[in-house]
Amino acid sequence: MCIAVPAEIIEIKEGNIALVDFGGLKQEIRIDLVDVVIGDFVLVHVGFAIQKLNRDEALETRELFRQCYEEMGQEAFPA
Repeated sequence: MCIAVPAEIIEIKEGNIALVDFGGLKQEIRIDLVDVVIGDFVLVHVGFAIQKLNRDEALETRELFRQCYEEMGQEAFPA
């Protein structure tokens, strides 16, 4: 099963690389497949932004992930 996780673009670097925030966890990803600006939300799969999301969808999905991990007794995105 493959899962894409929503993240917010917080910095765009040279070479189609962006720094994103998954809700506490920051990571660099590739943005070759989407046209984004700082503040956009994207779905990230295996290090690539594969689709833009609207902010409400992204935050709702992030909350669902958090609830699932909470039920399992784990942090969704440990620091």
